[in-house]
Amino acid sequence: MRATRQGIPTGDRRVRRTHAALQGALIQLVEERDLGQISIADVTERADVNRTTFYDHYRDVHELAEAACTSTIDTLIESLPALDQASAGPDGDPGRSLVAFFENLAEHAGLYRSLLGPQGSARVIDHIRGRIAATTHVRVRMKAGAPPDSVSSTDIPHDVPAAFTAGALLGVATDWLQRDCPRSPAEMAALTWPLLVAQHNTGAGRSDA
Repeated sequence: MRATRQGIPTGDRRVRRTHAALQGALIQLVEERDLGQISIADVTERADVNRTTFYDHYRDVHELAEAACTSTIDTLIESLPALDQASAGPDGDPGRSLVAFFENLAEHAGLYRSLLGPQGSARVIDHIRGRIAATTHVRVRMKAGAPPDSVSSTDIPHDVPAAFTAGALLGVATDWLQRDCPRSPAEMAALTWPLLVAQHNTGAGRSDA
C-alpha cells in the first residue's frame, strides 16, 4: 500500500479527506485561472489546510494537479465500454460510460487542458495513454477467452492495436479540450465510438497474446 511522505497509508481516512480537500480546491481554482498562476498558498487557503500539511502529501501544485487528474481519469477509463459493437446500446449508442468520459473532461476542462496541452504534464499524458492501452488489451484478451489469471493490466506486451486506440482516444480528447469543447460530450462519444470499434475490428485479431 502506498503511503504519504510521513509514512501514513494513503488509504487512511484522514489522508483521503486531505487529498479530497486539496484536489477539490485545485479543481475550483483552475476553473478561475491558469494552473501556472496558482500557488500553494492559494490551494491551502481554499482547502482550509495549512502549508505543512500540503507538503506532507505533495511536492508542489503540479504534482497535486497530476494526482487530481489521474485519480479521476483512472475510474473513468475502467468504466469505458469494450470496443466491439455488441457493447453498444440500441442504434449503436456507445452507452453512458463513454459519454461520462467526455462529460468529466468537460466538467474539469481547465485542469485537463492545462495538463494535456502543449505545456502540460508528460507524466499525466503517459499515465492516461498507458491506462487506456492496458484496459483495452485486457478486455480484448478476456473476450478472446484468456483465463483471468493469465491477463495483467500492469505488464502488458507490445500491443499495437491497444496502443493505437489509446493514442487515438487521447488525441481526440486533447484536441477537443484545446478547442474549448465545441461539441457536446454526447456528440463526441457518438463520433468517437464507431472509429474506435472500426479500429478494434481491424486490429484486434493481430494483438499480441
